[in-house]
Amino acid sequence: MSSKEDILKKYRANVRERFDMPDLSDIAAITYPDPLLQFVQMTRSVGGEAIEVDKGSDINQLIRERYPDAQTIASNLPEITIANRNPDEVACANDLNGTDVGIIRGEFGVAENACIWIPQTMKEKAVMFISEQLVILLPKRQIVNNMHEAYQRIAFNDYGYGTFISGPSKTADIAQVLVMGAQAARSATVLLLDE
Repeated sequence: MSSKEDILKKYRANVRERFDMPDLSDIAAITYPDPLLQFVQMTRSVGGEAIEVDKGSDINQLIRERYPDAQTIASNLPEITIANRNPDEVACANDLNGTDVGIIRGEFGVAENACIWIPQTMKEKAVMFISEQLVILLPKRQIVNNMHEAYQRIAFNDYGYGTFISGPSKTADIAQVLVMGAQAARSATVLLLDE
């Protein structure tokens, strides 16, 4: 037996009282009169930006105007024609180092905290974290009220990986100084699309 198994066996032997899991069906989770408006406001509050895009707008032009100095744009989305690096075609994740703008698609957003569920739909998921600026395309009708609703909708694809992203990466752990882009993107822009 391994040390881990020994430790777990000792814990189990000393459990005096067992409790059933609580019934979570009674919990009244928060809801909003306008989940889209709440999502936009929460995105701003976490340091990101949410932009409603009119149907028929040129997404590529909008992204190019927002990031005119971007040299390396990574995406595997068919509608993104300005991308010059594809995370499905790189040899390894390190090849995405130096990506100025990464463009990915979110499946749904959460009004409660501005989280967006991003299933891995590309070979190298590093594009979600290594890009200096992150752009997330999200259908504006796919906003749920809270995390309870979100977890009911999560489905994993063939890659079996997904993550919630909410705004740009930030930390104030060291000397209480806010640092943007500490572990991932310095900025996060959500393009809310009519679909």
